[in-house]
Amino acid sequence: MSLDPRIDAYIANSAEFARPILIHLRQIVRTACPDAEETIKWGMPHFLYRGKILCSMAAFKQHCAFGLWRGAEVIEQASDEAMGQFGRIASVRDLPGKKILAGYLGQGMRAIGQALDEAMAAPARKAAFKTRKPELPVPDDLAARLAKHRKARETFDSFPPSHRREYIEWIIGAKREDTRARRLAQTIEWLAEGKSRNWKYSGC
Repeated sequence: MSLDPRIDAYIANSAEFARPILIHLRQIVRTACPDAEETIKWGMPHFLYRGKILCSMAAFKQHCAFGLWRGAEVIEQASDEAMGQFGRIASVRDLPGKKILAGYLGQGMRAIGQALDEAMAAPARKAAFKTRKPELPVPDDLAARLAKHRKARETFDSFPPSHRREYIEWIIGAKREDTRARRLAQTIEWLAEGKSRNWKYSGC
């Protein structure tokens, strides 16, 4: 992790009691997350992981604060006395041990990584969902009915493949001949009226 000289200046300009606290926190972050990137946001030192805020620290007149950006997902019993999850930090002794803090940081990194991985996978899932299925062949009995009903045929031909598929799957999904005959008749009636298979739900 490269050091940001602005954070060096921030620590140097902080109150005397705050400097060892900030140095301690910075070292823990550097050890737990070597890939972290230092920066200044909103006038305070922040540490980024994979471009996202991992944690931040700040010095005030009488206390310091340290917080994980996704702290609610990591720390169950967080203090609400000050900014962050660790209350008013007046000395290093007010902080959890190094291993505990490193564990929190590790969980924070995993939470960020999981969120980023899910965000990257979402477009692929969306694209897969939108992938067009191959168009089904029109059953002979439906084709024969359509040939006799111009309006129904025009509607069917004007529909996108997904709408045609809905009708075809509905017809070929019938397990009995009488059920199929009823569905064929209903299909022609609805098509003649310009309706899709699921018009009751889509409003078309």
